[in-house]
Amino acid sequence: MLCVLTRTATRTGLVKPCRRLSPLPVVQISERPLVHQESLPKLPVPPLKQTCARYLASLEPLISEEEMTHTRELMDDFLRPGGVGERLQKSLERRARKTDNWLSDWWMQSAYLDSRMPVAMYTSPGVVLPKMHFQDRQGQIRFASKLIAGVLDFKSMIDSETLPVEYLGGKPLCMDQYYQVLTSCRIPGPKRDTVVNYAIGKTPPSHITVVHNFQFFVLDVYNSDGSPLTVDQIYVQLEKIWNSSLQTNKEPVGILTSNHRNTWGKAYNNLIKDKTNKESVRAIQKSIFTVCLDAPMPRVSDEMYHNKVAAQMLHGGGSRWNSGNRWFDKTLQFIVGEDGSCGLTYEHAPAEGPPIVFLVDHVVDYMKRSETVRTPMIPLPMPQKLRFNITPEIKKDIEKAKQNMNIMVHELDVRVLNFTNYGRKFPKSHKMSPDAFIQMALQLAYYRMYQTCCPTYESASLRMFRLGRTEAIRSTTTESLQFTKAMDDPSKHNSEKAALLEKAIKVHREHTHMAIHGQGIERHMLGLKMMAIEDLTSLPEIFMDTSFAVSTHFNLYTSQVGSKTDCVMCFGPMVPDGYGICYNPMDDHINFAVTAFNSCEETNATKLSQFLEDSLLDMKTLLEQVSKTQLHWLLFRRVNV
Repeated sequence: MLCVLTRTATRTGLVKPCRRLSPLPVVQISERPLVHQESLPKLPVPPLKQTCARYLASLEPLISEEEMTHTRELMDDFLRPGGVGERLQKSLERRARKTDNWLSDWWMQSAYLDSRMPVAMYTSPGVVLPKMHFQDRQGQIRFASKLIAGVLDFKSMIDSETLPVEYLGGKPLCMDQYYQVLTSCRIPGPKRDTVVNYAIGKTPPSHITVVHNFQFFVLDVYNSDGSPLTVDQIYVQLEKIWNSSLQTNKEPVGILTSNHRNTWGKAYNNLIKDKTNKESVRAIQKSIFTVCLDAPMPRVSDEMYHNKVAAQMLHGGGSRWNSGNRWFDKTLQFIVGEDGSCGLTYEHAPAEGPPIVFLVDHVVDYMKRSETVRTPMIPLPMPQKLRFNITPEIKKDIEKAKQNMNIMVHELDVRVLNFTNYGRKFPKSHKMSPDAFIQMALQLAYYRMYQTCCPTYESASLRMFRLGRTEAIRSTTTESLQFTKAMDDPSKHNSEKAALLEKAIKVHREHTHMAIHGQGIERHMLGLKMMAIEDLTSLPEIFMDTSFAVSTHFNLYTSQVGSKTDCVMCFGPMVPDGYGICYNPMDDHINFAVTAFNSCEETNATKLSQFLEDSLLDMKTLLEQVSKTQLHWLLFRRVNV
């Protein structure tokens, strides 16, 4: 999903502070981003025995001894000399030699394009930006104008290939995803979707789409000389759009994109039978990005504000509000509410979090600058309103999509926790990885709530490799379970608890290091399974084993999305009885977004958020008490020597 990111200081010759994805800093160097693309190493296929041993170790805290014995027997059979495991490994190694990346196509298909669940809430993340200080149309349009100009400024770096190359430990990272987020769109299919990048071609599109009151417009964002429109020009154009879409009784065609993919696929084919509809849909799909000018949401208390906005970014609030003011298949949709709420949602198939977060940071920085460009005194044409002919059948599809969206809106519980007691500087002061520290707090919170641990997924980046996407870090380990059990055990001394925390963090860092270096468990097991589906008549028993199903049922689906902007990303849970947890650790505070499904009686996002806050406070107290005791002991020894 997303990647472990934070920031590091700028050095001479480097541009912009950037992210970090392990103990090593990720830095950006000004040079052409595609220069190193061909020289990037290919994603390796890890040694078979290494992955199988690590897989078995990952099961230890999750299953019974009896289940473990059975799984070990299946694994012995899988690994026998000349057996099925060796055959699949050799086939996978052959695939790795013949392709740029043995995983990327499979991952795109299995994680996104084959999925038939709605993209809204289930796979598309939302990003909540800090609340803006406007409450009217003029403020909304002014902000949206600056935002559009900022994205176009980012696009100019993409077009001219002047985007700084990211490096990790002196090695360049794959920049391919940055070239997939603009001018791309997901297209529904009957069994599998596709993603089309319209920037590839002789005449790439020069327009964005703007949607207001469920009505879509084409807005050309470049002058005839190829220069981007200025903020003032964009403002004039957005005002025209706003004034010509005041009716609120239009059919919300965009809500069709929120439906189950098979349902939307059928409705899509029905929709584009009409020539006008087809042209309108193509204009949306080909646009550089979409801007959603949202109606104000119902007023809520300050305490509930961030929860409400996070939900708005994920799904729009329902058919009565802004869910029809979207085209959920569009890779990038920036959302600007009339009430000052703003952020974005993005379709996840083309890219992970880092390009999105970098774009957000760039746009936020751009918007802080004062506008110095002189606006040409050329009258601009009226933006084109996209027309849709709504047949009774399409009307029926829209009503069905509205009903389904309203069910989904009531289904998702979203809680934003702004933890203000400390940020990433605190664990660093104790020589602990902030990410691993937060992961252990999540383990402790879950254990306190359920008196057991659960399979936990944390995203890590594979961008060290050509066309690299993500790997999963399995955060639940024997060491993390030992720490969570000890934390509330009155028979354990604080020094012992702190030592167990330190050990759990050390193991998590080792797992992170292996994951980002292409030595993770999850994707290798996926590769072996996909190879078996292609090559064999039946799936090996290790993949049919109950333990495999248990270990991949990730009740905690987590990701760190570090950004210098004080924002928070959010996404839905991976499983019906699970949680989606995203966090952005700043220096002195941490932003969390926790989601759960209301239909599951066992899950409660508010309750888990409270346990998480308590766990973070208790872990801080523990380390401070141990440090104080150690200091007193040192002073005592000095006095008595």
